[in-house]
Amino acid sequence: MSGEVVHFEIPADDVERANSFYRDAFGWAITTIPEMGYSLVSTAPSGEDGRPIEPGAINGGMLARQAPFAGPVVVVDVDDIEEALQRIEELGGKTVIPKQPVGETGYSAYFTDTEANLIGLWESNAEA
Repeated sequence: MSGEVVHFEIPADDVERANSFYRDAFGWAITTIPEMGYSLVSTAPSGEDGRPIEPGAINGGMLARQAPFAGPVVVVDVDDIEEALQRIEELGGKTVIPKQPVGETGYSAYFTDTEANLIGLWESNAEA
């Protein structure tokens, strides 16, 4: 459903160290994807599509800390990223990273809101 927070991202100075920390602290299952420089984080049991099966649970990822990823980011599901970015800019936000493909599963983009917070957008690939 559009507008839901569906993902989080945690930047780290040492991704391996962060992976170990969150795995040991919370029991999160973490899968490293070296070719993407990214780790998938499962916080709750998930279905075959990788989405949590528990109501209200979300999964996330970890990546190397680099601009613009200075702190944790929430990712919001939208039906159309380009339309959402246009509306966000009309409201005073700013596109930081435009729409980009994420494998075969969908598309991401990032913007800053009126308070300079970095927020992610997610658009699922209907054909995936």
